[in-house]
Amino acid sequence: MWKKLAYIQKNLVWAIPISMILGILFGYITDPSSLKITIMPLTFLMVYPMMINLNIKKIFSKGDLKAQVVTQIVNFGLIPFIAFGIGMLFFKELPYYALGLLLMGLIPTSGMTISWTGFAKGNISAAIKMTVIGLILGAVLTPLYAKLLFGRVIDIPIWSIFQQIFIVVFLTMALGYATQRVLVRIYGEAKYNKDIKIRFPSLSSIGVLGIIFVAMALKANTIVKNPVIILYILVPVLVFYGINYLITTLTGKYLLDRDDGIAHVYGTVMRNLSIALAIAVTAFGKEGSDIALIIAISYVVQVQSAAWYVKLSERIFGAKTEDKASDIMEEGIFSLHSDAPIQEAAKLMSEEGIHCVAVLNEKNIPLGLISSEMIVDLIAEEVDMQKTKLEEVKLKPVIMVKEKIPLDKVIKKMKKDKTYKVILTDEKGNLKGVLTETDIIRRFSQ
Repeated sequence: MWKKLAYIQKNLVWAIPISMILGILFGYITDPSSLKITIMPLTFLMVYPMMINLNIKKIFSKGDLKAQVVTQIVNFGLIPFIAFGIGMLFFKELPYYALGLLLMGLIPTSGMTISWTGFAKGNISAAIKMTVIGLILGAVLTPLYAKLLFGRVIDIPIWSIFQQIFIVVFLTMALGYATQRVLVRIYGEAKYNKDIKIRFPSLSSIGVLGIIFVAMALKANTIVKNPVIILYILVPVLVFYGINYLITTLTGKYLLDRDDGIAHVYGTVMRNLSIALAIAVTAFGKEGSDIALIIAISYVVQVQSAAWYVKLSERIFGAKTEDKASDIMEEGIFSLHSDAPIQEAAKLMSEEGIHCVAVLNEKNIPLGLISSEMIVDLIAEEVDMQKTKLEEVKLKPVIMVKEKIPLDKVIKKMKKDKTYKVILTDEKGNLKGVLTETDIIRRFSQ
């Protein structure tokens, strides 16, 4: 099942149009009004899985400040007004279509921001932070921008929007974070990151396809009677994305370095259409189907354009010079102090699904590593696991390298020293993460 869902998620560029066509056919042949009861369950299915993987702690991490500031200035200082201007130009007599463009422009960054940044070999860490910050700011500012720009021509249900945003964004965010912590507690951090978190985006995709199906079904009669409306909507959507790509490419190239510039582009262009769609269909009643039509067409443009931009990014920003150790490391280090019993190390490895633990002295400086193989050997030797402390064990020497060191140099050092687990530090010597043979294999198998 998971493979099928993952296949759908990777091929949204054709799955979304199919869902649109099926929705239109269903709505034209039958009475689609009964589908309205599915909107909230599908909305939850669309947003909740995405929130499980959201790295909220990333917002407090240091680094890439300039990239974050530039990105959010573009996201909330330029893009909403550009969306509003395009809407007024093309949909002056159709305010709900214009509002749909604005909603697209108000909620930046989705989980795909991170994925596409990775495909283009940009700064994934910066992209994660952009996603979290953009989501929170967009959730707070969306009702205010909608009221400010459209309050004179449309009755903006501002409190209803706030309520829906609370449910769709903040409640699902809280539930998602709680679910994440429970799963980490059950399976361990390592297993969660490697095996479990990758499944949730595909569940979210099913919610997206379901909402699009319902939205198209509710709008089916209008579309069938006037199919030109699809082209009528497509043109301003293309203009919106074209201007967005142009602005972010220029700001990313001339204000930021290569990796941050790529993250910046995807941190603005990849709008969180799932949340915009959820707000449209839950807060605006029957007019929400007009807004939803705009957003559904935007899905197709967004996914397709993001794929094409990956091919252009190297030409625009230049080729990535070389992978650094930090690009593929696992952030954070599982460690114990040297006075802890061996049993604690065994327990930590079992709970977290890891193969080694760093052993620290009283100054938190690594003394060495204890591995799962060493634990098995100690058990075979009938060592008392509860009484024997880690400081009494002959530990594996620890290799410590700077996180910015080129990956190929780390690999050569691993080979030379015949050890395949390396601790990475920042320039000040603070522990940042660990790099293992598994991380390297995963990188070169992509």
